[in-house]
Amino acid sequence: MPYFDAAATAPLHPVAREALLAALDEGWADPARLYREGRRARLLLDAAREAAAEAVGCRPDELVFTPSGTYAVHSGISGALAGRRRVGRRLLHSAVEHSSVLHAAARHEAAGGTLSEVPVDRTGRVAAEDVAAALRPDTALVCLQSANHEVGTEQPVEAVADRCREAGVPLLVDAAQSLPWGPVPGGWSLLAASAHKWGGPPGVGLLAVRKGTRFSPQGPQDERESGRVPGFGNLPAVIAAAASLRALRAAAESGPDEAARLRRLVDRIRVRVPELVPDVEVVGDPVRRLPHLVTFSCLYVDGESLLHELDRAGFSVSSGSSCTSSTLTPSHVLRAMGVLSEGNVRISLPYGTPEEAVDRFLAVLPEVVRSVRERLGVPAGPAASAARQVPGSPTAAAPETVTPEAATGSPGGLVLDSLGKRCPLPVIELAKVIGEVPVGGTVTVLADDEAARLDIPAWCAMREHEYLGERAAERGAAYLVRRRA
Repeated sequence: MPYFDAAATAPLHPVAREALLAALDEGWADPARLYREGRRARLLLDAAREAAAEAVGCRPDELVFTPSGTYAVHSGISGALAGRRRVGRRLLHSAVEHSSVLHAAARHEAAGGTLSEVPVDRTGRVAAEDVAAALRPDTALVCLQSANHEVGTEQPVEAVADRCREAGVPLLVDAAQSLPWGPVPGGWSLLAASAHKWGGPPGVGLLAVRKGTRFSPQGPQDERESGRVPGFGNLPAVIAAAASLRALRAAAESGPDEAARLRRLVDRIRVRVPELVPDVEVVGDPVRRLPHLVTFSCLYVDGESLLHELDRAGFSVSSGSSCTSSTLTPSHVLRAMGVLSEGNVRISLPYGTPEEAVDRFLAVLPEVVRSVRERLGVPAGPAASAARQVPGSPTAAAPETVTPEAATGSPGGLVLDSLGKRCPLPVIELAKVIGEVPVGGTVTVLADDEAARLDIPAWCAMREHEYLGERAAERGAAYLVRRRA
């Protein structure tokens, strides 16, 4: 069964497995002890630290191992903010950071700190100039991922690091997604990563803090890991994590370029999916991206059903659609980018993915999407954008539920009540009734589903209709669309 979700967790690398089994016999003792078993464990820990530091591009005494990548992010942010509390309490981060950064930021704000968010373009990339413009004298820390975990877009870390250095502000880089593919460029101050992203065991992260960076570890401390991570660590897992990272680097330098091979497979997916499946938006930067990751969204598709059907067909993928989450809100990454969220699929290929698995996925996907759309009552082919009234289709809402501007903004207006209906139903129902108004006329969609805020404008762009904006309504919001063709 092809596993296409390496961005969540990569399969355990064979070297990691071998190192883990060996370390269970040789590296179980306390490396702080002076007897034989402790000295052996210390040698293994030091070797693991040197290997990880070489892969990261830092000194061994700048790197500590943590219980997870999330722990590394949280402790990196809290320690850097505490170290610069005399400068200010303002934290600056991009709009598409991993949830671990957002959770740490929310806690900082609840404790009296301030936050600022840097927007991204439609590919999910920040502009270094926007970061520079957002820097202020009270900025204590900037957080920027090296590459996005959902759409694969690489960030301009080096350019941002230059702007931060000029302003005297440290930069924390979340390198969880990019570290398996090479060191992070640029003059970052702190770096966090997670071993299970590169095929190491889960439960191991790393945090690197450059010399000269003001850093004050928070919480109880002891003598381990430079006072930054208390408690007895999982040494066998640390050894296995470092061994697998070193093996990846060695393979990249000496053998066939696996990153280039996976990039070619992903390029095939990026090109073929829109050719095979109508009404698809491939998102993320097409060039400045991770080699193994691609994300696309399908109009008129329930993301949860799509993932279940792909699983039944033998493919493990993930999604940022609201209809696959318990919160019923689309991914904050897709929301920040302003792209289609419904029917979202993220494919992230592990090392060694065979070409045949990608070919089979491309062969299976069209029928899977078609079957999901058919169950939702979506007309086939181009008719999906034509007028067609079907049993159970929406009726006009009372005019008082929408502002007068929305209801009478242009001739031939129609009010479509999609309140209480979830992604992708508001867009499906809009597609079915748009033909009932004349060219130049409007449809006002009433919806209380958060995904509609993204998906209706995206549908308009894909169908070449005009999106006129959003207005407040008695419940939810009113989205105004003008028919152009």
